[in-house]
Amino acid sequence: MAKRKTNRSRPPVRAARGKPSTLAELRKIERQFLRLMSAHARLVSRLANSENVAAQEGVTPLALEARLGTLAESAKGPLEPLTVKRIMLELARAEAALLAPVSVSYLGPQYSYSHLAAMERFSATATLTPVATIATVFEDVHEGRTSFGLVPLENSTDGRVVDTLGMFTRLPVRICGEVQLRIHHNLLSKGPPEKIREIQSKPQALSQCRQWLTKHFPQARLTHAASTTEAAQLASNKPAIAAVASLPAAEEYGLQVLAANIEDNPNNITRFAVIGDSPTPRVRGAKTSLMFEISHRPGGLADIMAIFKRNRLNLTWIESFPLPGRAQEYLFFIELEGHQLEPRVKRALGSLERKSVRLEILGSYPSSPPLS
Repeated sequence: MAKRKTNRSRPPVRAARGKPSTLAELRKIERQFLRLMSAHARLVSRLANSENVAAQEGVTPLALEARLGTLAESAKGPLEPLTVKRIMLELARAEAALLAPVSVSYLGPQYSYSHLAAMERFSATATLTPVATIATVFEDVHEGRTSFGLVPLENSTDGRVVDTLGMFTRLPVRICGEVQLRIHHNLLSKGPPEKIREIQSKPQALSQCRQWLTKHFPQARLTHAASTTEAAQLASNKPAIAAVASLPAAEEYGLQVLAANIEDNPNNITRFAVIGDSPTPRVRGAKTSLMFEISHRPGGLADIMAIFKRNRLNLTWIESFPLPGRAQEYLFFIELEGHQLEPRVKRALGSLERKSVRLEILGSYPSSPPLS
């Protein structure tokens, strides 16, 4: 006799044994939850305004996020750990906004994927400012015009973002966080599919959907726009033009979604770096990013890689970047698992400094799971 298939998914939530649960009990817990959140926010405010330096350092925006994010990972119960973490991080960001206004520059315009990533990462109370270039994001942070900046670092389909790496070589701005956003492209239009003669979007978006577009709209001309938002805006005025853009852009410009999730790679993820001058406390599951230059000699890079192997450090990202005006010489960007304050990371950095021509620690920050 065939065995009955069992459901191995998370079991349903059941009431505790004993007396039956009541709606009054639920309301009581909800009031307790609200009181505890308010008490936490008041205490954060008192510590931030105290004369105790250690206490003040413990309630900086990044310290709050790091501590509450780590605490959420130990949650036990029916809610998924990632859900609990997002709730805790939203609390931390809202409390940080009570202490001081949070302003963020990002590569605009609104409704671009950078804008979506900024909204995911920062509290609704933060002031988000779109700017025209990645360089401007760096300059805003470096010159203190905004608290943080958000810039694209790499895409799982198109690879590194050269403009971002180039700015790290020019300005002493540090990474204090990351956002990994699943990029879902959509074909938007004012008119029906049969009337489309041209499809617009930024080059990277068109590249990430090229196979789908070739299969479904082989006769349409692919045209580059400055941004996905600009493409959506243009499509809202011309029924013969479609745009590859986000769902919020469709809503903003009154466009139909002719097809959703048209990216060729279903795991299309863009990783964004949060830049700022705030150091991140040591937390579990941190990453550290480095930029270094080595002497141009045989085996130079192999010697560097041996340092990480010897200290049992796992590298999660490595990129080479050509040095301007110096043929066949490169800067290297590396990301490794671990915080720069951990002993084995400190040992590795000490060895790396002795063997490199230039070394800059771009920052340590909590690892972030991909967000849809």
